[in-house]
Amino acid sequence: MNYLTSIGSYAIMVREVFRKPTKWGIMKSLILKEIDELIYGSMGIIIFISFFIGGVVAIQTALNITSPFIPRNLIGFATRQSVILEFAPTFTSIIMAGKVGSYITSSIGTMRVTEQIDALEIMGVNSLNYLVFPKIVAMMLYPFVIAIAMYIGIFGGWVAGVFGGFSSSADFVEGLQLDFIPFHVTYSFIKSIVFAFIIATVPSYHGYYMKGGALEVGKASTISFVWTSVVIILMNYVLTQLMLG
Repeated sequence: MNYLTSIGSYAIMVREVFRKPTKWGIMKSLILKEIDELIYGSMGIIIFISFFIGGVVAIQTALNITSPFIPRNLIGFATRQSVILEFAPTFTSIIMAGKVGSYITSSIGTMRVTEQIDALEIMGVNSLNYLVFPKIVAMMLYPFVIAIAMYIGIFGGWVAGVFGGFSSSADFVEGLQLDFIPFHVTYSFIKSIVFAFIIATVPSYHGYYMKGGALEVGKASTISFVWTSVVIILMNYVLTQLMLG
């Protein structure tokens, strides 16, 4: 029953986010601030992780090609498929759930503990719209981050494959072009939009409805990361079954 109550509270929260909007002049500055903190501030760690994940995929694929009859362009093909379909949208989203999700939960939770949210309510401001809506709008730029993660991941695979002596540049590029299906990129972007909404709202829910003091803020951040990751993995399965199954 606690799970059903939480799901209902989450649904009500999402509905309230879009009611009674804050004035655009104020909202614009909030959105720009969230873009800087949630998107731009995460680019460094995403580029770093994507580069080495692509490299690891290329190396693992090359080391598992033991037969001389298997073409070396399989390294580029496997790197492209792994990065575009799963590693860029899903693995990156798990990282973002830890970095961005914990920040969202702790910032909103601190406002709850220090009664700043109560002050907003007293002033007649829709606190959910004021706090959560800018984060949702900012995270709608998340597909741009995923596109960069795809490029960097494949580039990392090329660097590891070519400079590691596992494949020639021509074979790797040939593998990248082999049986390319453009819908796979669309599928990844659709997943990233859904994951972005989850990353923006689930941590907000745990921060907004938390109770207690400073210690509970830390606990709420941990719980929000766990549940955000769980929801992302479940939605990854559902979306994959719907669009590729």
